[in-house]
Amino acid sequence: MITRRQFTQFSATLLSAAWAGNTWAQAPKAPLPDVAKIITGFPAGGTLDALARRVADRMRDKYAAAVLVDNKPGAGGQIGILTLRDSPADGSSLLVTPSSMLSIYPYTYPKLRYTMEDVAPVSLGAMMDHGLAVGPGTPESVRTLADYLAWIKANPNSASYGSPGAGSMPHMVGVLLSQFAKQDMLHIAYRGTVPGMQDLLGGQIPAFWGPIGDYLQHAKGGKLRVLAIAGAKRSPFLPQVPTLQELGYPLKVSEWYGFFLPGKATPETVLRASDALRVALAHPEVIEHGKQYGLEVKSSTAAELASMLKADANQWRGLIKQTGFTAES
Repeated sequence: MITRRQFTQFSATLLSAAWAGNTWAQAPKAPLPDVAKIITGFPAGGTLDALARRVADRMRDKYAAAVLVDNKPGAGGQIGILTLRDSPADGSSLLVTPSSMLSIYPYTYPKLRYTMEDVAPVSLGAMMDHGLAVGPGTPESVRTLADYLAWIKANPNSASYGSPGAGSMPHMVGVLLSQFAKQDMLHIAYRGTVPGMQDLLGGQIPAFWGPIGDYLQHAKGGKLRVLAIAGAKRSPFLPQVPTLQELGYPLKVSEWYGFFLPGKATPETVLRASDALRVALAHPEVIEHGKQYGLEVKSSTAAELASMLKADANQWRGLIKQTGFTAES
């Protein structure tokens, strides 16, 4: 027979363990949905897709019986957000997206079909850097950013670069570099990084601005050369590549991937998803796999992500107004 004292000690132990971080103490329990999906606005095969699939694997049987990745490429990632907006707000549909779609697009697309109220921040997913890469479409002698700028100045018909989408952060970095270098460059928008990388490796375009994780394998194999990084410091994944700041251009930007629910999701639904993502993103396999794609995998609270998004939007609103950048730039 359990004595009153033993029962009291047992109850205190359970309560202490719960508040130490057990998920069931932080969010109300609810039956697991049969199927949940993680929506992305870009094709399979890129860095965003890689993160989504590893996270989905780790949320399976914990957040839902099955967690699938639903690629909805198009309009520079906008289709993914529209798909989330029109999904049930019961937690069965999540979106993982680059910050550009929410911090830059509202100021570069005059007729955007969604608003910030259409999404509810849940958790940060990863931090990443963008870089400028050149491939077979440029001479082997182009080894530095200075080489590249001199080459396109001498060959204006080749002064073009691709990006994962019109109005995206890589697109804007390309436009700003063009302005700083006083060199016209034609922008070519793709439906994500994967088709742009195919054209870069095939020599159809000379250069591409995009996530450095998509370059790592090809750079090691000598199929392309990364000339500059847009971040505030050199990337640990490409430590030999200088930043734009090092090269004399006053620009330092990094981007993040974040997870969102439909805007009408309840606080309890957001908390449940945030708890599940925190556990999934802390798994060593997810962290190590992210490094293969140039990603620093990390989670956050919903409030922290909302604060990051607000700060980014304020920064880009001013810069976009100052430069006159648009999705058609």
